[in-house]
Amino acid sequence: MAKLFTSTKVGAYDLNHRVVLAPMTRLRTIQPGDIPSPMMADFYGQRASEGGLVIIEAASISEHARSYLGAASIFHDGQDAGWKAIADAVHAKGGLAFLQLIHGGRQSHVEVNGGSAPVAPSAVPFEGVALTRDGFVPVSPHRALEVEEIAGIVEDFRQAARRAKRAGFGGVELHGANGYLVDQFIQDGTNQRTDEYGGPVENRVRFLREALEALISVYGADRVGVRISPSGEWGGISDSDPVATFSHVAKVLDAYKIAYLHVIEPRIKGDDTLHHGQPVVAAAYLRPHFSGPIIAAGGFDRASAVDAVNSGVADLVAFGRHFSSNPDLPQRLAHDLPLTPYVRAAFWGGGEAQYSDFLTYDAQQAALRNAEDEESAEAV
Repeated sequence: MAKLFTSTKVGAYDLNHRVVLAPMTRLRTIQPGDIPSPMMADFYGQRASEGGLVIIEAASISEHARSYLGAASIFHDGQDAGWKAIADAVHAKGGLAFLQLIHGGRQSHVEVNGGSAPVAPSAVPFEGVALTRDGFVPVSPHRALEVEEIAGIVEDFRQAARRAKRAGFGGVELHGANGYLVDQFIQDGTNQRTDEYGGPVENRVRFLREALEALISVYGADRVGVRISPSGEWGGISDSDPVATFSHVAKVLDAYKIAYLHVIEPRIKGDDTLHHGQPVVAAAYLRPHFSGPIIAAGGFDRASAVDAVNSGVADLVAFGRHFSSNPDLPQRLAHDLPLTPYVRAAFWGGGEAQYSDFLTYDAQQAALRNAEDEESAEAV
């Protein structure tokens, strides 16, 4: 049996296999107040498996942290029951649920973040988009954070973690990828500060460390993961020396003994370009610097996932697109069963259609048999 389908340990938890549901922003919190919807609980419950890790989509830690209309948030009491329903749905299938926490930083708009200018480490020109009632529109002009404001954002991360824990999530993941606020501090293309949060990489990771320590204060290090995207381009992000920067990040995170390091490979470009066939580069050069479990994500199919884990470059592999349309993906991959194609048009926003109505392989086969039986009966 390929190592991808064997048991492993992630932080405080034992897993039965190494196929992970990647966090995907699906914009299905359609109720006022960003209250998680029942169809979200259905979606995650369907994709949970015995001893499998499910990473729930990014939840904004405050109103000011929001980037997209319909995206998840976890900062007020009215959201608590919805999050508990999602955690319960995963647990009912014997799965482990971590909730990803995010601050969007400069990737925001005044219509979705409470009316204030988006914030970032530095005011660097940026041509991004945010989702509002008018659809995807250019982001609002952002401003540089004052030093005294940063502690408040760190506290927002802590409070969000407390809410996640009360809801029953087994852990949390710090979103340090894809050009959002943590990533904006890490990379020198967006961080041009000259104070203790800017300049050398040791300063640029200060915000990452403070946010991480806030989460650890709630959960403990072995129940906290971090996601990064070395050399990623989403969000207009860049760094003059990404290998050096993220090697340092990996060393810093290793010292905390966190549950895992989640690495997005740079072959993902944010559109549907999946640069298949390219080697696993980011996880490979970070492997010597991080002694804990590494989850690799980005453009994997069954063969490349098996190879990544067998080679030791990664310990687990996270899937997003294929998991969106195959709720039983671990079973399909383990038995090399055909996959249902994903529907990109339904990725962001909508209802249950092409979201929580995809069938498992067994259900598909049963439906085919029923259809054949009906045809036979009609022919008699």
